[in-house]
Amino acid sequence: MSQTTHTSTSSGKKQMLSEQVYAHLRDAIMRGDHAPGAALKPQDLAKEQGVSLAVVREALVRVVGEGLADRLPNRGFAVPAFSDRRWQEIAEARRTVEPAMLRMSVERGDVDWEARVRAAHHRLSRTPAYVPEEGEHYSSAWAEAHRVFHRTLLEGCGNLVLLETFDRMWTASELARRWSAHRNPGRDGALEHRRLEEAALARDADTAAEVLTRHLTQTAAGLTDCPHDQPTAEA
Repeated sequence: MSQTTHTSTSSGKKQMLSEQVYAHLRDAIMRGDHAPGAALKPQDLAKEQGVSLAVVREALVRVVGEGLADRLPNRGFAVPAFSDRRWQEIAEARRTVEPAMLRMSVERGDVDWEARVRAAHHRLSRTPAYVPEEGEHYSSAWAEAHRVFHRTLLEGCGNLVLLETFDRMWTASELARRWSAHRNPGRDGALEHRRLEEAALARDADTAAEVLTRHLTQTAAGLTDCPHDQPTAEA
């Protein structure tokens, strides 16, 4: 085997291992296996997964890039804390951008957009929020249905730059959504989603924007209120 082929094979194997470790770590954080503020020690993760430190560090950098972990100066890596100011900043950004996008969608969306909104809401309402095998936080299937519903509501705006901004903010706030849902069992997320759908399809831009703003505000508030014992589907 030539040196070039050997190097290429080694690089490919490292990339595959890094992808596996990244997926495992991301899922573990999402499930709540690592508590808020808990250290993510590369040496321990490498031993647990049977891989090199380089592979683990590469995976950790990706997780940090998605907002699911922090890289702390001279202290390594850690899961973000409940009190992290970033969650409130992301919520503020979403409350500024998304209601404006929804207004644009209500004004510009066509009949096909209406059909997609209705279908996305139907899928969300019929998807179980919690399944025993995925732990105490909401299921991956519900999380995807939730994302699709919110994005579909905004797609009628027709502005790709704004939709890319939404995608980035959604990824950055995923962990906060899960924590907020777990800490607020009395919240009726299904009702909030239904009101969003109804206002959008009624072409009531003012009500739709108001409902969405309240919706986003409650998620952020869930990280500052007193925690509760039972989970609920976050809105």
